[in-house]
Amino acid sequence: MQEIQGKTRTVQELLGNAKYGIDYYQREYQWQTKNISELIDDLTNRFLEDYQPGDGETEFAKYGYYFLGSILISVNDTKKFIVDGQQRLTSLSLLLIFLNNLQKKTSSKTINIESLILSENIFGKSFNLDVPERNACMEALFIDEPFDATQQPDSIVNLVERYNDIEELFPEEIRHEALPFFIFWLQTKVLLVEIEATSDNDAYLIFETMNDRGLSLSPTEMLKGYLLANVTNLNQRALADNTIKKWLLEFKQIAKEADADFFKTWFRAQYAQDIRDRKKDAKPKDFDLIGTEYHRWIRNNAESVGLKTSNSFFKWINNDLNFYARIYKQLLDASKGLTEGWERVRYNADHGFTLQFQLLMAPLQSSDTEEIIKQKVALVAWFIDSWLNRRLWHFKSNSYSNMSYGIFQITKKIRGLDVETLRTTLIQRFEEVISAEKLDFSNHLYLHKQNSKTLHRQLARMMDWLERECGMNGNYQQYIVRSGKNAYEIEPEVLNDSYKEKKSPLK
Repeated sequence: MQEIQGKTRTVQELLGNAKYGIDYYQREYQWQTKNISELIDDLTNRFLEDYQPGDGETEFAKYGYYFLGSILISVNDTKKFIVDGQQRLTSLSLLLIFLNNLQKKTSSKTINIESLILSENIFGKSFNLDVPERNACMEALFIDEPFDATQQPDSIVNLVERYNDIEELFPEEIRHEALPFFIFWLQTKVLLVEIEATSDNDAYLIFETMNDRGLSLSPTEMLKGYLLANVTNLNQRALADNTIKKWLLEFKQIAKEADADFFKTWFRAQYAQDIRDRKKDAKPKDFDLIGTEYHRWIRNNAESVGLKTSNSFFKWINNDLNFYARIYKQLLDASKGLTEGWERVRYNADHGFTLQFQLLMAPLQSSDTEEIIKQKVALVAWFIDSWLNRRLWHFKSNSYSNMSYGIFQITKKIRGLDVETLRTTLIQRFEEVISAEKLDFSNHLYLHKQNSKTLHRQLARMMDWLERECGMNGNYQQYIVRSGKNAYEIEPEVLNDSYKEKKSPLK
């Protein structure tokens, strides 16, 4: 093996006038809405921790850094090939294209970031992520024109859909005055480690080593070890071990990080007592710490959770963990289908609103009967559905950064409530919310680029409701398909007029 170099790079250093190829065996872009949502949330939340309107160069210099992970590069002659990390770099390129288009529309001060997206030589311009089969799609996105992904490979469909997700999820509070600051922060304060090998063989050997051997324990594995170590009765430990293994296997079959998502959601729903204040230099608290180190948070808060004796650890695993894991799995299933009584869980999920699981699990107790569980989930799902739709009607963002603080406050209010108290509390809170945010239906809703996906889902629901009211089978799950040969779309004339005028009412 020849010399291996690992260097910390800013986004500007990594992508500026660079050229990367992607080997044929990994050219598929596979990220889904959840992945791009987490990236946007992580970046924007970290930026907003430091940003204050009116900040100057001195204040900006004190902004914190964000580490985006490592990428593995193989250098072949004069060109670099991405061996590991293309999902992140592709997503980062989509974000940069979006920011480049956005600043032209909304910011009086623009920052030249085109060199991070494409570069130019004597033969013309080309994208820095040089994947020929993506060029037509990337070109359309770059010049801010719609791209028809019908009959395109899944990778191209994902590019278009993830770009649309970015348009929808990017927080409103960064779209105007804060935008140049965010772009400059993204260029200079977001870091990646570039691991460079001088041959393909060395690069693939490193890749295999990183993925197959010598990896650090995951937070879930560390949590499991801590819990089982505190169950001193060997028979109980064996039973607890089987319980944890069962659910980790279940979650592994769902998604790579489903286990981590479960523990974060459960701990936030049932135990977190505070959240970072929305002001500069505020310290992370329960909600935030659970999101980054849930295994350590449980260790540091064991007594407040009720983990004091070997028997309490055993009961917590076999009763509580078992109960909430089962419910979480049911909620995940409901978010992908149309479960009778829980249809709104699916509708909320189709908005990309991942915070709903935390709120749905907050009022549940391990002693609840199946009927009580159904009623509580249905009530909370109704509340979320009604709130989201009123916000969407008023063009308000339902992104993680906009909603996490308010959702957490409601989580605490409804934690462990019985059905009737829960109903009363949610109705009261709903009335407070629509009054404070002035959410009514007196304004005209119109179509624009950022809400086309949202309106498509709304129209799908309306059609589904009409069909059911007429005694027919509803076809919601067919109507929400937006790509491929069976795609449904909003009438093109309405779409085009709305893009041009930005104020055409929905027809």
